Amino acid sequence: MTDAPAPAPATKPVVPVALLALAAAGLWASSRMTWVTVHSADGLTEPRTDDLDGATWFGALTPLALVLVASIAAVFAVKGGLRQLLGVVIAVVAAVAAVPGFALVVGEGRTAERAGQLAELPVRAVVSSADVHPAPAVLSIVAAALALCAGVLLTRRTGGNAQLSGAYDNPVFRRADASAQVSKQRDETGTAAPLSDRVLWDALDAGTDPTDTAEGPDDDGKSPGRTP
Repeated sequence: MTDAPAPAPATKPVVPVALLALAAAGLWASSRMTWVTVHSADGLTEPRTDDLDGATWFGALTPLALVLVASIAAVFAVKGGLRQLLGVVIAVVAAVAAVPGFALVVGEGRTAERAGQLAELPVRAVVSSADVHPAPAVLSIVAAALALCAGVLLTRRTGGNAQLSGAYDNPVFRRADASAQVSKQRDETGTAAPLSDRVLWDALDAGTDPTDTAEGPDDDGKSPGRTP
């Protein structure tokens, strides 16, 4: 008997991890860029201009980027259903990260009023205009889309691996496969490769004796090896 060959290493989720890294970098960069420039005046001092970056406009932007960074380590730490659940969580995070940028680009919400509040202007100050910088907002949307793709890929990859792993680890399927291999070896005597110890033991557990090489009766009803 020969030892079973070492199993091939599991495919690493390189693409989802790369997408998560790009998404985290995109959200972090977007949080450092100016989203809105607000111009105001209070009638007593010189007109004031304030630049609001992404972290100010959407306070959760940087924490969400850190969540994506942490999820990279989690991808390698969990498997099976937990990895599938992780993919769902990442997809939810991606959806949340895309909302503020999308709302700003399409002009939803009271941009000038919100900008004045975030700039912490004096009570007497009046916002004259609020200039929107769409590029950082679009960057956050693209980063969120990359994270969403990563989540979907993790969910699909987990489902396939779990199914294959479950079929292999299930004793019923394993023993049935071992019995089939033993039967095939009997039919290909002299040409089939030797079976591993694991397969032979599984075949025994299934009730198939790997050492039983007796052939059936000849056409005349006599068993081989017997003389009349």
